[in-house]
Amino acid sequence: MTQTPQDLPGWAHDAMLAVLARADTERLKAFAEPLIAQLPEIKVLENRTGLVMLPMRDTAQGTHFHLGEILMSEARITAGNQLGYGMRRGRDLEAAMAMALVDLAAALGVAADACVRFLDAEARAQAQADHDTLCRVEATRVDMETF
Repeated sequence: MTQTPQDLPGWAHDAMLAVLARADTERLKAFAEPLIAQLPEIKVLENRTGLVMLPMRDTAQGTHFHLGEILMSEARITAGNQLGYGMRRGRDLEAAMAMALVDLAAALGVAADACVRFLDAEARAQAQADHDTLCRVEATRVDMETF
């Protein structure tokens, strides 16, 4: 049986996984690699790719539907009785494993300060990227009342 993961200061577990799932691949791998030496013996339970359904919401009617399938990479690892989990878009099993390593390190309290700094930096980068995307979308908006 696995333990419930411990939240990092300022980071709920679900929020941490959401940021790690979108983290820059190269930065994530570079951050996770040195964590291996700091963790107890790791056992890989799963490291696989597969298709999952992509849920969407119809904004007009508020109903949910599946847009289609998307390829995902998934990793599950343990150290002792603690589980580390990673799931990322695409066929990059190393990135999914890196995400699982960070999740495991956070759950065990290994390099907690470094994990918080990494998550904070990635969250800021993602927020900026989202803002930039929304600005580009907004620039294409047409106000039909002006025609």
